[in-house]
Amino acid sequence: MAPGKSAAVVIGSFPLGESDRVVTFFSREHGKLRGVARASRRPRSRFAGALELFTVGELVFFDNGRSELVQIDHFDVVHPLARLREDLDRIGHASWILECIGRLTAERDPHIGLYALLTRSLRSMERGAAGRVAICFIARCLDAVGHRPRLDACVECGRTGPFPRARLGEGGLVCEPCAPGLPGLVAISPAAVSALDALRRVAWEDALAAPLGRTEGELKTVLEAYVTRLIGHAPRATKFLREVRRVARPAGDRG
Repeated sequence: MAPGKSAAVVIGSFPLGESDRVVTFFSREHGKLRGVARASRRPRSRFAGALELFTVGELVFFDNGRSELVQIDHFDVVHPLARLREDLDRIGHASWILECIGRLTAERDPHIGLYALLTRSLRSMERGAAGRVAICFIARCLDAVGHRPRLDACVECGRTGPFPRARLGEGGLVCEPCAPGLPGLVAISPAAVSALDALRRVAWEDALAAPLGRTEGELKTVLEAYVTRLIGHAPRATKFLREVRRVARPAGDRG
């Protein structure tokens, strides 16, 4: 078996048999990678909680070349990022980030820049507003994986913006005359278009600190709709976040 080693983030897992677990990592050197952690669900497992979601560590594995799954030898924790698991809002927004990584990347397709964006975003989410970090991550992730929406012109007719009543559809903006009959479009204001363009261009710390006001909620809606088009269904994490917000509202305000 050929050995492998890489910095990696745990982005998912599920049980296998009575005591094993299949774990999905996004690694710096190998991209998305799935492996079997033998006996990891036993009380005295050598992994000892290292395979928790969001954890950043050093992965060592063996690959026999005959299976999509590698054999995980060990995973040494570098950043546990435990605060991401302490409240439902952080769990939901961090899970949205991981879901985008998991659904928008291919198996064993290395992307060092995307790995750096992922780890920087998760560390930022421990310190700051989870929702803002998720917006900044997804805006930049779409660029990194080749799905950057065009924001300067209509993708249907080519007419340049800005458009007072634009929609966002497959590939980018759609002007008002082109919108009728096109499925899956979501309204986007000129302010949101400008904000989205700025968030993916400015320095990371500037993006986290930029004043967005009500535009922040609109950007969440727009990006969720755009990701939904790409993966074929609404992200599970955003459904979870809506339920968290519904339960947190006073009883008289619930629908």
